[in-house]
Amino acid sequence: MRPGWDEYFMQIAQTVATRATCPRASVGCVLVRDHRILTTGYNGSPRGVAHCTDAGCIVINDHCQRATHAEANAIVQGALHGVNLSGSTAYCTHQPCVNCTKLFISAGVRRLVYHTAYADPVAQALLQEAAVELVRLELEEARP
Repeated sequence: MRPGWDEYFMQIAQTVATRATCPRASVGCVLVRDHRILTTGYNGSPRGVAHCTDAGCIVINDHCQRATHAEANAIVQGALHGVNLSGSTAYCTHQPCVNCTKLFISAGVRRLVYHTAYADPVAQALLQEAAVELVRLELEEARP
């Protein structure tokens, strides 16, 4: 069966996540407007910094400090290439943390679709205050 737009872009986000270089989590993000992909991002080290898979994670308070989150990387790609993200929808394999949520709000993302819950009440409150729609998407298993 032909997937709907949300399912389609979430499947792409899941593919993007396969590029992740931090073994703690494989996260992918796709930013879309008018059914067109604007940018993508996965969790991995900043440009010029060794990847976790090569040099190991730097873990402080149970968070890897070497890797940049997928959502932040997708926003950075927009900045690097002059892509306006205002009015876009973010498709994330995991519900964004509070810091990535704030970046999305500031970048003008209007809708956030995620698959795996990572509930953060502060992030949810900020999204509600900023009138950003939050949608959890359950995906059916791929059919042959």
